[in-house]
Amino acid sequence: MSKKVIIIGSGVAGLASAVRMAKAGCAVTVFEANPFPGGKINSKWLGKYRFDMGPSVFTGPNYLKELFDLCGKDFSAFPFEKMDTSFHYFLAQGKRFRLSADRGEQVSTIERELGEEGETYVRYMNRSKEMYKRIAPLFIEGSLHHWPDLMNRKLVKALAYLPKYSLQKTMHQVNSTTFKNPLTHQIFNRFATYNGSSPYKAPAMLNMIAHLELNEGVYLPKNGMIQITDALYQLAVEQGVEFRFSEKVNRITVANGKVTGVETSQGNYTADGVISNMDVAFTYEKLLPEAKHPKKILAQEKSSSAIVFYLGIKNEFIELGLHNIFFTKDYPAEFKAIFEDKVVYDDPTIYINITSKHVAGDAPIGSENWFVMINAPADSQKNWEVEIPRIRKIILAKLSDELGVDVEALIEEEDVMHPGIIEQRYSGKMGSIYGNASNNKFAAFYRHANFSKDIKGLYFAGVTVHPGGGIPLALNSAKLATRFALRAMQ
Repeated sequence: MSKKVIIIGSGVAGLASAVRMAKAGCAVTVFEANPFPGGKINSKWLGKYRFDMGPSVFTGPNYLKELFDLCGKDFSAFPFEKMDTSFHYFLAQGKRFRLSADRGEQVSTIERELGEEGETYVRYMNRSKEMYKRIAPLFIEGSLHHWPDLMNRKLVKALAYLPKYSLQKTMHQVNSTTFKNPLTHQIFNRFATYNGSSPYKAPAMLNMIAHLELNEGVYLPKNGMIQITDALYQLAVEQGVEFRFSEKVNRITVANGKVTGVETSQGNYTADGVISNMDVAFTYEKLLPEAKHPKKILAQEKSSSAIVFYLGIKNEFIELGLHNIFFTKDYPAEFKAIFEDKVVYDDPTIYINITSKHVAGDAPIGSENWFVMINAPADSQKNWEVEIPRIRKIILAKLSDELGVDVEALIEEEDVMHPGIIEQRYSGKMGSIYGNASNNKFAAFYRHANFSKDIKGLYFAGVTVHPGGGIPLALNSAKLATRFALRAMQ
């Protein structure tokens, strides 16, 4: 095959799309506005501290392995390890514990620390596994927008299991009736944030997200999350993909209802197909201003955004691990603030990722690299330069109180990211991380397809289109987009 394909953006889905299209024999060029590949999965040094700038939880390595297998490469070339602890939890009432990757220890912890019945927890996690097993081939690994892909035996099995999906209930409604302790509700409700949604509005089916983390496990690449970008970029280069960094695409060109190429800051390029890894809303608004837009999809509520402080801490904390959550005392109020009031809650849930716990050299000896994140409303126009100092004060005060030490006095290096930066640097509309939120029972089914229904040769990959947010889903979006592209080019 000698078709020319252009990919807009080099996030994880853009890189995966490049690998797949090049392996199929296409001449592939990737245009990236930034001077580096990876999108949000990039890395930065602050003094002697290294930080992964974006996604920090690695699950579903089998989806990454698919690309190595496709290219005939041994996946051992991508060293990673399974964590013996998923998360360290800091909850109200001074409750602290870590949740092991071992099922038996999980059960013991849930019983001892939260007063839940072990059998209830096991049933819940088994149900999560079964839901994922039945729905993944259709909803994650398949397209809901192409009926020939759906009409098979797997659909029959999924439909037979439909009553157990609790489609009429929210995540919280199921979690609050399954478990007794409100603190347990928080632990399982938080999985809604993995696609930027509220557990009080998102459908209960999304409780299956817990399966990847608690049944299959949390992993960490040997060199940190940046290793994912490095590996995919290397695979793409080995397949002959051309990368043009710091070259922003200004327009997708179309003639007679078919893609003809792109216009960039440096010239015009022709192509037989274009795959956009850019936020789907901005793809239409900025690159296809004259085309027909899917107004209902683009008008949906946006996912949450984030505020991240990158802190070089000149101390070590034995009570902290790779992943740490400091919960708010009032979870419903926090999500109301984010999605209804459009403000940062005064007692935000805080997530801290510390790769230096496992990655040698990410921080000086005796120090730690803290990735400190809170959920925030999608609002790139807010005066974040004024808001950030206030939010910083709240976060440092809460962490100092929880850890019994003046955290601010330990800060050696510092940087920050907020919704305005996310929109500018990563082209996420309003600073949203995942495009549309899944804050109604059908929203997850209303994500944009991996192909255009109106423009031939135009395809979409990334967290803002089907199947959704997170690295495993982004990799599957690339698989789907390239599947449709290759079918059309045959």
